[in-house]
Amino acid sequence: MGQNQAKEFTGNMVALVTPMHSDGSINYNQWQTLINWHIKCATRGIVVGGTTGESALLDKAELEQLISVAVKLCNNTGTKVLVGTGHIDPQQVIEANQQAHRLGADAVLVVTPYYLTLTQAALISHFSHIAAHSDLPIILYNVPSRTGNDLQAKSTAQLAQLNNIIGIKEAKADMERISQLTKIQNFTVLSGDDASFVEAMNLGADGVISVAANVRPVAVKNICDHVQLGNITEAEHQNAKLNSLYQFLFHEPNPCPVKSLMHAANIIDSGIRKPLVLTTIKASLINQYTKPTSQEFNLL
Repeated sequence: MGQNQAKEFTGNMVALVTPMHSDGSINYNQWQTLINWHIKCATRGIVVGGTTGESALLDKAELEQLISVAVKLCNNTGTKVLVGTGHIDPQQVIEANQQAHRLGADAVLVVTPYYLTLTQAALISHFSHIAAHSDLPIILYNVPSRTGNDLQAKSTAQLAQLNNIIGIKEAKADMERISQLTKIQNFTVLSGDDASFVEAMNLGADGVISVAANVRPVAVKNICDHVQLGNITEAEHQNAKLNSLYQFLFHEPNPCPVKSLMHAANIIDSGIRKPLVLTTIKASLINQYTKPTSQEFNLL
């Protein structure tokens, strides 16, 4: 393990939804289909049990099966398996990290604690304690709009000195913050905001963990590839075509719009866990958001 692994987690990644039957039970057949689709689309990493995957509404047994299937399918492919293990209670994070390690995941994604309002010192202590008990590389996850806690760049830089904290998913669309984070040595910076990830990558971020990639995986991959090759104008041109999709996916709380769109496009069933509810979609928008080309859906 160590920070030499940081740059293994770059490029186009997806915050994968958890497909469910109409009664809310997990549809493991569709789970396999989605993962195989992302492998074919050359998605660099899938997040299992993240916010988009309804992590707060999954139990340990469900998460164990989701991880097991993902690891088995992604083994010996170019697709990494990251597991969302964040929680208020650090002991629960440690136990979830141990489960992810036992099942063969490549890394864990640990969100800042939520509900409790914490100082920067408390956040540093929280993540340091978790890192001291983790056998997997840790990617921090900062999403203050969800948690109410904002991990500052100076705090992240301090945590990055720990051997197994190798990166951050920064969901705050603050380009000054991104610029500060990219100055941390041997540390991967992943945008967690679809609408600004190209700008973030142009400033030195290493990739994106994308919600939009649930429906446009090849498009997101191509955009990331263009940025990494220095073709910024082409990346911005292709990204502009997805602006209306980005706006739709976050006009209501995630993952309601993306699951609704995927169901309307016959990618997944209609299941979502209460208290979440699906979003109403105008029929005229389905093809606009999902099928401007057939390239991606031919691989599904």
